[in-house]
Formats: sequence, C-alpha cells, structure tokens
Amino acid sequence: VQLQASGGGLVQPGGSLRLSCEASGRTFSSHVMAWFRQAPGREREFVAAIRWSGSTTLYADSVKGRFTISKPYAEKMVYLQMDSLKPEDTAVYYCAAAQLLTSAAWGLKGAYNYWGQGTQVTVSS
Repeated sequence: VQLQASGGGLVQPGGSLRLSCEASGRTFSSHVMAWFRQAPGREREFVAAIRWSGSTTLYADSVKGRFTISKPYAEKMVYLQMDSLKPEDTAVYYCAAAQLLTSAAWGLKGAYNYWGQGTQVTVSS
C-alpha cells in the first residue's frame, strides 16, 4: 500500500482544513486507516482512525468534536476534516495504514506499517 497525503497549509485559529490521503496498491476491507501528527520536538501522536469499510472510527480526546475522519465507499481516499483549529494543532500530519489491527491497537503508531510522506498544518494568526 502506498499513501499520499495532501491538503495542509496555513490557517487562522478557528479556521478549517481538509486533509486527503490517497491509497494505491492492494487495499482490503480489513485495513485500518489513520492520521497521526508530529509537532517539532514532540513524539508522533495519534489523531484519528477509521476502518476501511468506514464503519468504525476512533479519535484522540484532543480532537474529538472538532475533527472528522471519513472514508467514502468505493474510494481509495481517506479524509480528515479539521474544524475549530487551534495553534496547538500545528504539526506535520501523516496518514498511515495497517491490516488486521485490533481496536486496542488503533492508537499505537508502532502498529502501522504503511506511512505517507506528511503534510504541514500551521495554525497561526
């Protein structure tokens, strides 16, 4: 599986951005797709995840109610709609994929074996 992330940019606090992740290669309904982010000097952290079928989602507490992950049926795309952005959301955002992942592991970066190249999101006035 190859992943290509896009959609980052500069936005003011309170604004919105939508990130896209295009998957290519062999994909399966058993795949889990996720977004992680890494701010300068910090560990890469989990943001959100969704089952390839789109049936189940999981969010980090820090983004719950503000971010929405989606996977349209029959598309090899995963989106992260980010609303009410805050300066602390500034980071490089990465999409990731894993197969046959138990729900308990969805938030663990070490459980994902496919990664995109990252897209910069900067929230600043």
